Amino acid sequence: MRDRFDGVQLFVEVVEAGGFARAGERLSLTRSAVGKAIARLEERLGVQLFQRTTRSQNLTEDGQQYYERCLRAIEELRAAEAMLEDGRREVVGKLRVTLPTLFGRYCVAPILRAYARQHPRLELELNFSDRQVDLIAEGFDLAVRNGAPGNGSALRARRLVNQRKVLCASPAYLARKGEPRSLEDFVHHDLLPYWRNEHGMAWQLPDATDALVTIQPTSRLRFDDLEVIADTAADGMGLAWLPYWLIRERLRRGVLVEVWGHRPTAVMECYAVWPAAQYLPLRSRLAIDTLAAELPKCLDD
Repeated sequence: MRDRFDGVQLFVEVVEAGGFARAGERLSLTRSAVGKAIARLEERLGVQLFQRTTRSQNLTEDGQQYYERCLRAIEELRAAEAMLEDGRREVVGKLRVTLPTLFGRYCVAPILRAYARQHPRLELELNFSDRQVDLIAEGFDLAVRNGAPGNGSALRARRLVNQRKVLCASPAYLARKGEPRSLEDFVHHDLLPYWRNEHGMAWQLPDATDALVTIQPTSRLRFDDLEVIADTAADGMGLAWLPYWLIRERLRRGVLVEVWGHRPTAVMECYAVWPAAQYLPLRSRLAIDTLAAELPKCLDD
């Protein structure tokens, strides 16, 4: 019975990973070992689960039906495990979390490290990446994401905190170029946008009526790292629009100066996102509660 259940888990892993090779990487198995295990499962069931080519493995109609049934069975087992965990009120097991690189390093990781220290039976794995990770396909329990999480039915989300965005520059730059009085003045200034996927990310700044409007900054300098942008602004090379938590110490030291600090400012929402399930394991639920309670403190002065 144990071997049969392991075969089902491996089959689901192959489907969610998108192939034998990727499933093998995630399970520390060779592609050949995964293929042989699936072949044994097909032989036992008497059906072909995958249509194989030299480059891909696609589910057959029987395979799709079997996958849907297996997924429901595994979800039931996860739900039972979550209920038992709730009964123990003890945080145990593995928690895999994906985080944005800088916000994760400076703000989220310290909170989750303290959480792991409080629960010695928790296995914590943190992955730092600014790409949009597929939680289900890549096997993550939780993501911390900046910006709107979307409305996908396969995911659930909870807002954790708002990050204030600040327009800033160095004193030397402002002495040389002057402070812009309006959005129209930006054509005379050097701007330092965050550059990603061959495009500069839009800024939200107040117009003459103090209503926040979206502008698309252009620049000869293109960086996909917010900390490099902060350093470049501190070197006197332009105006930057950055999260307050990132430049807080530079503002305190006078390396950077806030521009238009008396005017309305935009915020970026931060969410916890996780795969939809009937029951959320205690380790995940308490991690989300902890982040919601502690992140606002991290971003306050």
